[in-house]
Amino acid sequence: MSESPSLPVDQQIKALSQLAGQIRTSILPVRANLQPDTLENLSTLESRLYRIAQEVAAFAEERNNLLALTEISQVINSSLDLDDVLRIVMDNIVRLTGAERGFMMLRDNTGQMTTRIARNWEQESLNQSEYAVSRTVMQKVIETGDAILTTNAQEDPRFGGQESIIAFNLRSILCVPLKVKNDMIGVIYADNRIRSGIFTESERDLLGVFANQAAIAIENARLFASVRRTLAEVTELKNMMDNIFASIASGVITANIEDQVTLCNHAAESILGQSTAQIIGRKLYEVMPSIANDILPQITNVRTQDIPMTDLEVRHSLPERGPVDWRLNVSPLRDAEHTMQGVAIVLDDLTERKRLEAQRKLFERMVSPAVIQQLDPNSLALGGKRTDITVLFADIRGFTSFSETQSPEQLVSVLNRYLAAGAEVVLEEEGTIDKFLGDAVMAWFNAPIPQEDHTLRAVRAALKLRDRIAALHAVLPPEAHLGFGVGIHYGDAVLGLIGTEKRLEYTAIGDSVNTTKRLQENSARNQILISQVAYERVKDFVEARFMEPITVKGKREPVPAYEILGLK
Repeated sequence: MSESPSLPVDQQIKALSQLAGQIRTSILPVRANLQPDTLENLSTLESRLYRIAQEVAAFAEERNNLLALTEISQVINSSLDLDDVLRIVMDNIVRLTGAERGFMMLRDNTGQMTTRIARNWEQESLNQSEYAVSRTVMQKVIETGDAILTTNAQEDPRFGGQESIIAFNLRSILCVPLKVKNDMIGVIYADNRIRSGIFTESERDLLGVFANQAAIAIENARLFASVRRTLAEVTELKNMMDNIFASIASGVITANIEDQVTLCNHAAESILGQSTAQIIGRKLYEVMPSIANDILPQITNVRTQDIPMTDLEVRHSLPERGPVDWRLNVSPLRDAEHTMQGVAIVLDDLTERKRLEAQRKLFERMVSPAVIQQLDPNSLALGGKRTDITVLFADIRGFTSFSETQSPEQLVSVLNRYLAAGAEVVLEEEGTIDKFLGDAVMAWFNAPIPQEDHTLRAVRAALKLRDRIAALHAVLPPEAHLGFGVGIHYGDAVLGLIGTEKRLEYTAIGDSVNTTKRLQENSARNQILISQVAYERVKDFVEARFMEPITVKGKREPVPAYEILGLK
């Protein structure tokens, strides 16, 4: 026969109470007819049943408290967020003790006890204006480390006459310490301002046990918050270092003692023309194969002799970029115990700098000595100055079709001879060559050195160019007989240094430059077109033929022009 399932504790208590009641009810009608021994036995049975019911009730209460503590422990230990832990702790304290309000004070960084959370029986946070508590009770708990229970603070001789108790009409108060390894970290305070005697020693003991668990959970949450703050600070510091590392213009590469790359920054990626994934973990000779024979012996010396290597310049070629110039500085890399860990390589790409230096030298070749003397490298500044100039554009005619039949080497050779002819005639007239635009030359006169006859100089340069082209035709094969179309215009422009401190260009900007370019685009082979405003400045010195006004891009009205035939 199978056993019947046991009843829940609360049902057992109810059954025992009902049985005792039934015995009492059944005794009363027949009490007078019962033998004294029987009556005594029944009374004893009734008393035992009530006592058993009380014991079962006490056991049930203790069991429920233990279950509540277990559940609460699981809940408060399920979160490491301090605010969540505090809220959960206080709501359960108020629920378990039957308090009206609950407060928790924690010791702050200065050692002072401050209220961290206050909740009521409706699980609502209290406003600071409602923080009416007995500081006397809390202070005594803090000083002694012992819990305090008072069923009626108004009549308790320990606190009689205390202003806070009288003023706030405090009655039932329960306050227990929060300790972690005998270290007082705070107190839990619960009260009821309406009812007296709601707290018993059972609630005090229960709250004491709960406070021990809560203190551990709070300390864990605090430690977690501290670790999280530290991690955030470390992460922020790392991000800052990564940003600094990434913003360094020089490439930085670290390699271990086996020449395996362990770290690189964005600049190194750009210089090497490889991504981080392609660089990290590979050998130096794989990352920089074209200069491995030059630098690996140097790196070995740095590691073995512990002496940095500085300013090693190498010129080599990369498949994607062609010739490049690099400068390397290699330093030994050691840990805190001064153990050799590898090397740190600082890599600078000098290619652009070398190119700028070459451009500067070319600029010196293009600009007349008088212009060079006016430019002080120590006082150059970005910006320009509005100046009246005469602009000249000369473009090679027939170059596109010619380039289709020539090898690159032959094409460049012929192009340079024609451009050189254009540059020479400009410099002979002390003009300034602005730039070479493919197969065209841009130049101007009257800046930075004023030239009273600057428009005439431009005309003379154009006529000389026509003669130089004829001389070139005498030595070049027929298929290389190209011509020039020239445009000349007078007007104002902003002339100066344009760009950045790293990349400057001495140029002229303005509508006069655009107009000159449009005139050149409309000139025929070996034809020199000059605008009317420029013609007015040289008409007494040149022979010219009036042209129909030219419609050019960017101009509302056609531009009057003349063709220069020669000098008078």
